[in-house]
Amino acid sequence: MTAVHRSRPRVRTTALIGALMCATVACGGEDAASTGSAARSGGAGATSGSSGAWEEPSSYTYTLVSSQGERALIGTFRVTVRDGEVARAVGLDDSGRQAVRRGLAEVPTIGMLLEELEQARRDAAHTAEAEYAADGHPVRISLDREKNTIDDEALYVISGFTPADR
Repeated sequence: MTAVHRSRPRVRTTALIGALMCATVACGGEDAASTGSAARSGGAGATSGSSGAWEEPSSYTYTLVSSQGERALIGTFRVTVRDGEVARAVGLDDSGRQAVRRGLAEVPTIGMLLEELEQARRDAAHTAEAEYAADGHPVRISLDREKNTIDDEALYVISGFTPADR
């Protein structure tokens, strides 16, 4: 009788582990197959859209909301890029104005944000995800270098992207 009771928990545990493995494989396969982004970019965590098709123009404007973590680049910024470099950055909230006024943070181009994303993926960050607009430019980049480290996260939300007239 005792032997029967001991074997049942093992059977249930084995069945549970098997079910969890099947669910994990099914979910992982669905993400990669449905988005296609993770396979193309070589990193896990990519989401909707396509990171491979977009080519950064040499001149454009965009709004950046940079949040999370303990970093100098926190706030909302309107960024003007000319010839591939930030020509002007205006802080749109108190944090953004302070960062620009004090010169504490280099406000990045969208290409620089994508480079940061790719570096996080190469470094096997816990989270290195991006969402993309229909034209392929990123609209959200979420980074968390280490799962159990506090304040190493970064979230970039990109809006108002407007290429310069040619």
